Amino acid sequence: MLSDQELLRYSRQILLPQIDVEGQLRLKQGRVLIVGLGGLGSPVALYLAAAGVGELHLADFDSVDLTNLQRQVIHDSHSVGVLKVDSAMARLSVLNPEVRLVPITRALDEDSLATAVAAVDLVLDCTDNFGTREAVNAACVAAGKPLVSGAAIRLEGQLSVFDPRRDDSPCYHCLYGHGSEAELTCSEAGVVGPLVGLVGSLQALEALKLLAGFGEPMVGRLLLVDALGTRFRELRVKRDPACAVCGSRHA
Repeated sequence: MLSDQELLRYSRQILLPQIDVEGQLRLKQGRVLIVGLGGLGSPVALYLAAAGVGELHLADFDSVDLTNLQRQVIHDSHSVGVLKVDSAMARLSVLNPEVRLVPITRALDEDSLATAVAAVDLVLDCTDNFGTREAVNAACVAAGKPLVSGAAIRLEGQLSVFDPRRDDSPCYHCLYGHGSEAELTCSEAGVVGPLVGLVGSLQALEALKLLAGFGEPMVGRLLLVDALGTRFRELRVKRDPACAVCGSRHA
């Protein structure tokens, strides 16, 4: 049930017929894993906590650096040198003390990642390297858990949802293959802060839609964001029947 205080706190969401009390209860019962608490993970964590998602599992083994503060808005100047998980937990516990926070401060290997994914209903990939994205995708496919994937670098962003519960859904590997570790990160190529805020906010929106059960999640679609021209383009993405990661699952 929702307490009187919760009904008041979330009243602007509950007023939406697409969410209502039933949707808010689903959010309260939801468990989410956020992998990465940087530029994308910051708005994701803030908006999901504010929206009343019941349990947030926060995974990041890095510490806050001064160069992070231009875009990683969950952290502040007092957080420099502090583990990002600890910094985020301090901020989120003040924002919404009703949300249960589960810290994961070690690098996730195959076994620990599988355990972390199995413990939640939904995963958000907010990382910035292909190796981790591939590992998170494989764990989500194996566990049958939906994955909300975002990326942003320079002045370009991307967003998609992969849901192995649906036969028609591609996975991350269907779209990108193995990628390339030669790809630049934000620390090497640069990125504008509001862009990661935009993509991360859209990731949070997709997560709320999946958890509360409203709207049309971006399954089978890839949103491309051109921040330089403020343009959005959408591409259809099909599942690859021969995909090395999800192909056998649908065989």
